Amino acid sequence: MSKKQEELTRRQKLRARAKASSTKFKREMKKSTNTAIVAAFGFLIALSWRDLIKGHVETITGASPIQGQLIETIIITIIAVLGIMLATKFLSKK
Repeated sequence: MSKKQEELTRRQKLRARAKASSTKFKREMKKSTNTAIVAAFGFLIALSWRDLIKGHVETITGASPIQGQLIETIIITIIAVLGIMLATKFLSKK
């Protein structure tokens, strides 16, 4: 194989590596962007539910703000743990 052919083959290998690297970067960028968007929407949903639960707990326990906050925290914790358990069960890779 001549020196010119070796250089051409080397360039082709470098281009192939660069293209593969670029493709991998784009794929990872899309996954990261998708994860960030889903997390942002999830955060909005969580805040909405928090406000709803907080309103109902305040209505039920109007006696003491501390007691109401304790009950609210317990309810939110239970709902969050159940949500995590369900998400882990249904979204885990098998």
